[in-house]
Amino acid sequence: MDAERRIGVAVDFSPCSKKALKWAIDNVARKGDHLILVIVRPADVYEHGEMQLWGVTGSPLIPLPEFSDAHIMNKYEVKPDAETVDIVTTAASQKEITVLVKIYWGDAREKIIEAIDKIPLSFLVMGNRGLGTLKRVIMGSVSNFVVNNARCPVTVVKSET
Repeated sequence: MDAERRIGVAVDFSPCSKKALKWAIDNVARKGDHLILVIVRPADVYEHGEMQLWGVTGSPLIPLPEFSDAHIMNKYEVKPDAETVDIVTTAASQKEITVLVKIYWGDAREKIIEAIDKIPLSFLVMGNRGLGTLKRVIMGSVSNFVVNNARCPVTVVKSET
């Protein structure tokens, strides 16, 4: 995987993350690239599932056929929607890219930065929720944090507001 670019896309299956995923595929991904979907789940206490094994380091890189398998993804307590699976399956065949998934549990800001450093990613694309100024100050902005702390180029695809 060293010679190819590793393009990360932060995915939470929301409309803005799907828009970012489509943007990354249309504008950044090229033949031979690795497109890595970075999914961050809440750090709730899980009594079963893969979180017990991979809670600290994140999951191993999950290939597209396993990401498309609801039974396997249920072990990670992730429920990918059909549209996202279709987007990446189509991109994998049309663009000749390798699609992988990495799942983390914890704070999205910290875990996306961890993904950038540990995978490592060449580039990251993420959406934003379009929070207003007050909500952004109170809740914090994941995209602002990542842009200011990432060690790779980051593109934030704005949601339509």
